[in-house]
Amino acid sequence: MPIPLTYDLALAELSRALVFGINPSLDGVTELCGELGNPQDAFASVQITGTNGKSSTARATAALLRAEGISVGLYTSPELERYPERIEIGGAVVSDDEFALALGAALNAAHVLRGPDAVGTATGFTEFELLTAAALWLFRERGIQIAVLEVGMGGRWDATSVVSPSVAAITGVGLDHTAILGDTLAAIAAEKAAIIGPATVPVLGPGTVGVEQVFLARAEAVGAHARAVRPESDPSPVAEDLTVRYTLAERPSAPGGQTVVDVRGIHARYPALAVSAPSYQAANIATAVVIAEAALGRPLDAGAARSALSTLTFPGRFELVRTEPPVIVDGSHNPQAAAVLADAVREAFPTKRPDLLLGVLADKDARGIVAALAPAVGHITVTQPESPRGLSAEELATIVEQVTGVRPVASYPSIAEALRALQPLASGGLLVAGSLTTAGQARRLLRETW
Repeated sequence: MPIPLTYDLALAELSRALVFGINPSLDGVTELCGELGNPQDAFASVQITGTNGKSSTARATAALLRAEGISVGLYTSPELERYPERIEIGGAVVSDDEFALALGAALNAAHVLRGPDAVGTATGFTEFELLTAAALWLFRERGIQIAVLEVGMGGRWDATSVVSPSVAAITGVGLDHTAILGDTLAAIAAEKAAIIGPATVPVLGPGTVGVEQVFLARAEAVGAHARAVRPESDPSPVAEDLTVRYTLAERPSAPGGQTVVDVRGIHARYPALAVSAPSYQAANIATAVVIAEAALGRPLDAGAARSALSTLTFPGRFELVRTEPPVIVDGSHNPQAAAVLADAVREAFPTKRPDLLLGVLADKDARGIVAALAPAVGHITVTQPESPRGLSAEELATIVEQVTGVRPVASYPSIAEALRALQPLASGGLLVAGSLTTAGQARRLLRETW
């Protein structure tokens, strides 16, 4: 039986596990799942990795599968505001009680395996190992049919790789987490390619251009046949009958506006798929279509797909949390994602640039993020996210001045103070960005405080 935990006790146990950090090994999660009766074997799994776009693609995939009448579990990371957000069943975040119950099961397994030092010491399990085992256990207990799993980092040693996925998707490859994954695109691609197994359908998203051969070599080595997602006129690394094509039919012209995309899948065509999101989501929607088709081995119901996507939201991804004036939060935390965000800003604000509130973590490329965002926004204000890894507002202000030649208009020690000061002034709109931590904290404050 799981250890009986309250939600607060569950959080306390996770905070202890954070001390251990990252463990580049599948041994821990494999042990945990073994003690739990290998819950990952009770359902099919889809695994999605990529430097950017993997969370959005995972959400879209889960929505498309639910529209087909499938019971779906969704596992994403990190959370924006609260831990339970990482686990969804049937399109809903699990309750605090369910989260605590699942974590109790994982902790019980940890204690059986390694005793009282199973959490918070070098001989114990990491936070992500415990959370992953807990999610898989809960998915089995709730009888889901397919789990959609977002890889936390890389792929080779990520805890989600305890599963044997039926579909392994890579949205794209960029330079992020270089100290762990490698400092070249090829090295990072190799880490992500490890999720492709012998009984897997590999899906190469549009962001894999330039490193396709890494994934194709892995697919060939394990006897898998890759599918690729590419815009209508772009070259494909695989045969045309294994290529999913998409065309952007409509772009949004205001915050909260619609993107419409036509997708030619492997099994069928899906015209006029509309989502309330920037046009960069077109690639993620097309990738989700081919993942869902591959997971089911058949065409999707086009009408059901349109209906599912029409109500889909992407928390913390160009999310419109206030309308008058428009306030958008976005978790982009590397230069590649920031460049995509800048294009989305230009798209949604064609006549007047919104102001920017920027908060970055110290281990990220703040210079690259500033360089990408600055041309697309108006006044820049800086702040410090509430995190041990948060870059101080003063340091960030110096970086902004060095990159743009202009000092930020203001600097605030907390996001709460910054929002309180900025909202009355940002009549043309406000973008809060720089990290998922910044986006999550701003999102909570904007929804609950003002």
